[in-house]
Amino acid sequence: MSAVVVGADGKARCPWGLETGTSADYREYHDTEWGRPVHGEAPLFERICLEAFQSGLSWITILRRREGFRKAFAGFSPDAVAVFTGEDRERLLGDSGIIRNRAKIDAAISNARATLELREGYEGGLDALVWSYAPDPAGRPAPRTSADVPAVTAESTALAKDLKKRGFRFVGPTTAYALMQACGLVDDHLAGCFARR
Repeated sequence: MSAVVVGADGKARCPWGLETGTSADYREYHDTEWGRPVHGEAPLFERICLEAFQSGLSWITILRRREGFRKAFAGFSPDAVAVFTGEDRERLLGDSGIIRNRAKIDAAISNARATLELREGYEGGLDALVWSYAPDPAGRPAPRTSADVPAVTAESTALAKDLKKRGFRFVGPTTAYALMQACGLVDDHLAGCFARR
């Protein structure tokens, strides 16, 4: 049961933020991004896509290819990705800078189209929909160890169901909870972690 770990810089962090062999990448992500509120259609669309690509892989694999993903998917502009063609799919399948998985590539394109439909049919679009599932932070005590951090919650299950109903793919309850953590809907930095809000 891992609690916070103090790094060489004297800062207490969640243990995954200092994993051996990946500490610089994980530490930067942990310290500056994970658990911080993310708003806006394109940034949330990017996170949904990256969480989908991460499914079945380690997060470090995605972090190290993030710039490749941004280049391949037009900066995660939903407008641009929504009009990707079969030729674009083939280009992506040949791009070594990303995860070359046909189902996940197709999901990203489908999710861009679903994002555009949300823009038209849901007031506030993707941002409003995702953030409508943020739980009350007062009802969530700070996790003390990694074992206290859930993989799925009632909110992530409901968010996944709503996204799927609206045409999103690769957004199961576990992926939805990872999205909630990454985008700051929940703060799962451990008690004592300097990055906890």
